[in-house]
Amino acid sequence: MKQRLEKLLTVKSIVTIILTVVFAILSVVGRISAEQFLVIFTTVIAFYFGTQYEKKGNDNDGK
Repeated sequence: MKQRLEKLLTVKSIVTIILTVVFAILSVVGRISAEQFLVIFTTVIAFYFGTQYEKKGNDNDGK
């Protein structure tokens, strides 16, 4: 459990969470449209999980 929490608190994870919250708030208050939010959110999440997948693949290659 502690290891999961440590992984969640990496800079990349924190930035991803903050960006998600900020753009969700902007979408709710009407500053950006739902379509714009979807594009931004998809890009951020795809980058986050893409780098996680790449890191995991590199870890497996080294074993």
